[in-house]
Amino acid sequence: MLKVLFAGTPDVAVPSLRLLAGDAEHFEVVAVLTRPDAPTGRGRRLVPNPVKQAALELGLPVIESDPSEETFVTELAATGAQAAAVVAYGKILKQEVLDALPMGWYNLHFSLLPQWRGAAPVQRSIWAGEKVTGATVFRIVRAMDAGPILAQSTVEIGAHETAGELLGRLAEDGSHLLAAALQAMADDQIVPVEQPAGAYEVAQKITIEDAHIRFDVPMFAADRQIRACTPNPGAWCTLHANADAAPSTLHVLRAQGADMANPNTPESLSPGRIVAGKKNVWVGTSTEPLELLEVKAQGKKAMRAADWARGAHLDGAYCE
Repeated sequence: MLKVLFAGTPDVAVPSLRLLAGDAEHFEVVAVLTRPDAPTGRGRRLVPNPVKQAALELGLPVIESDPSEETFVTELAATGAQAAAVVAYGKILKQEVLDALPMGWYNLHFSLLPQWRGAAPVQRSIWAGEKVTGATVFRIVRAMDAGPILAQSTVEIGAHETAGELLGRLAEDGSHLLAAALQAMADDQIVPVEQPAGAYEVAQKITIEDAHIRFDVPMFAADRQIRACTPNPGAWCTLHANADAAPSTLHVLRAQGADMANPNTPESLSPGRIVAGKKNVWVGTSTEPLELLEVKAQGKKAMRAADWARGAHLDGAYCE
């Protein structure tokens, strides 16, 4: 049985933690390393992250120490862990920490490495228009996401799939890949393969400004941007609803290319121009219109775009 330290923070790491903790035949999760509670909401109340919540439910010891602290290696040794499984932990590990576990640290990364190393591989793959992505289990080294690969799996990206939806699928599928790779590694039945050298796209974190929707681009590009930024940080634009209304922020939660076979669909709209029908809301791009399906207006709840439009007074409206 492999004694495992699990390291992770957000909800995408929870399926892997639950799977490893539930496989008592092959694994013993001796402790869970995660980020400290963070202030959340208007009241800035300290809230445990999803991995900590799951660990407490499972009755597992939780470590919230910073790996950069001098005492961390001693604390790590006290767990008795032989190897670490890492999923979206969010901290860079020093070499002495990587060397502290006899069988090493292994990361589940949501791309087909060496492509899309970095913080936002799923979002960037959607934004780039890729049709296929996947998950990779590799041994962690000091260079970012550059360690030797133990296993990979591929999935097709759905035509209308958002980053959140794709991440959810990869988190579930990847948990099984991680468990299988760790078991094979422990049984000495797998040989890690070094990643090929070369220049590869880095998946930089998507900022709020990155999520500012551009409509002066082809429809497919605006659609990719919206899907890549959903749900986080959230695709948005500045709405000018009418001459009497002050500009406000409009979040676009779901959209798709307009059905040009629908006789009600405008043949063309200037970029950013919004037109609403009885059942549809369209916004112009540099090519064919984009249909808005779900939006969240400033200070309002998320709703169907057509329902929002009926009360929004969109005479001459546009987004920028």
